[in-house]
Amino acid sequence: MHLYFLRHGEADWPNWNKPDDERPLTKRGKKEIQKVAAFLDLLDVCLGHIVTSPLPRARQTAEIVANHLNVKLREDRVLEPGFDHVGLLRLVDKYAGSNLMLVGHEPDFSDALRELSGASVKLSKGGLALVDADAASMNGKLLWLFPPKIAKART
Repeated sequence: MHLYFLRHGEADWPNWNKPDDERPLTKRGKKEIQKVAAFLDLLDVCLGHIVTSPLPRARQTAEIVANHLNVKLREDRVLEPGFDHVGLLRLVDKYAGSNLMLVGHEPDFSDALRELSGASVKLSKGGLALVDADAASMNGKLLWLFPPKIAKART
């Protein structure tokens, strides 16, 4: 099973005075994710589902990619900040047999990548990682990791 981990795009609002969980993507964040989606299309990525955190910045990121790739989008609270290995097991079991993209947050995704593959990484905003995972053992191999600037250079 291929597991794609996509961190939400830029959502930094300097004068944001509402709860952090309500922050949407910035214009720059939306443009950046459009380029990531186009790059995924160039790579001919085949996904069964995209599952996203319900927080606006993640949901908006997932919607852009799902629309571009014409993939089913699901929302799951397990991907809210605090996502862990138990949540990952739940999602892998729920969507067994299909390549899956998860859209969420840091530091949760870097922790999940370390647990799955042993790789010590930090996923940047709009960054994407691919793990070839054995669903039974939940061991995997990090195949690639790229920041969004790679997508900008290729699209």
